Amino acid sequence: MRATILRPVLALARAEVLHVVRDRATLAQVLLVPIVQLLVLSNAATFAIRNTPMYAVDLDRSALSRGLLSRFAASGHFRVVGQSASTDLANDALLQGDVTMTLTIPAGFEKALVRTGTAPVQVSLNAEKGTAAGIVQAYAGNILSTYSRELAPTLRPNTQTVAATGDAGRRASAMPGSARIELRTRSWYNPTLDYRHYMVPGILVALITIISTLLAAQNIAREKELGTLEQLNVTPITRGQFITAKLLPFWMLAMIDLGLGLIIGRLVFGVPMEGSLLLLFAAAAVYLIVTLGIGLLISTAVDTQQQAMFVAFFVVMIYLLMSGLFTPVDSMPRWVQPVTEINPVRHFVAISRAILIRGAGLAEVARPLGMLVGFAVIVFSVAVRQYAKRTT
Repeated sequence: MRATILRPVLALARAEVLHVVRDRATLAQVLLVPIVQLLVLSNAATFAIRNTPMYAVDLDRSALSRGLLSRFAASGHFRVVGQSASTDLANDALLQGDVTMTLTIPAGFEKALVRTGTAPVQVSLNAEKGTAAGIVQAYAGNILSTYSRELAPTLRPNTQTVAATGDAGRRASAMPGSARIELRTRSWYNPTLDYRHYMVPGILVALITIISTLLAAQNIAREKELGTLEQLNVTPITRGQFITAKLLPFWMLAMIDLGLGLIIGRLVFGVPMEGSLLLLFAAAAVYLIVTLGIGLLISTAVDTQQQAMFVAFFVVMIYLLMSGLFTPVDSMPRWVQPVTEINPVRHFVAISRAILIRGAGLAEVARPLGMLVGFAVIVFSVAVRQYAKRTT
């Protein structure tokens, strides 16, 4: 029984694959163009940084430690999203991707400043964001320097200025009459602060999104233009089998694009692959059902390939701009951030970066993966139902 159901699906899918292979323009669009875009965009994309989420660990609980935290919160560069006396909770927030930086103020911070004029604080950065982490570190250093100068009149007059200690070394400069807060930083997940390690996984997601959505929408719209859609609808093959057969080749081609992109990312850009590639491909398989469903939904609303192309690009551009790929979601207006939760691209970008760079496992990506599963069920079901109505 199962073989009887699958036989027409596989036959139609094979015919679709042969059509793509014989059409050199389509084949180049699917395989060659994404590779060129990946090579170019990975070196050109950048973004601004605001409202960086941070987690504060105040082990001193003094007036000076609270003052330091208030300076971070009021700077506009940071947003304190969590605070406790547990470094484990801070590290978990960093691993989950909920924060970009953690600030740890040790016990005895105020006492050390008053007695010796010197006190250490520790900043841990999620360096998977590459040079953005360096910018965040510079923001933190500036805030500490300013706070040191504010404290100077109330502390010992012979103390010195901020000395920042990081993975790359130590830097200090003498300024009479200012406090000295020693900053120690750690760059997690991307010690070299290579921005391409952060951008390549996201750009790869964008490319397979464009390919799968656009081709799915254009393919069925082409059937409408040629008049073959009505002929196929009166054949013994069911609409479900027809849709599966039409979209299955593009699902497979997008998975191949993902594999090629990962190879290029590793060999050309040195992107780390810390996590499970099997988990990444499993998430991609679910995600592509969403994008193909969106393409199918677009095809039901248009009559020509040109219309399908314009609508698909309109939808995809909105998805990409609101995904956190180029502009961090944390830097978007507050009212926009909840809206991005219904954006499937945002969730798969987060999954790909977490798996490849942080080495996250299933537990760490369970929430965005669950969102993708929900999107896949809803979008594809609505698209198939809408297609059935339009062809009835």
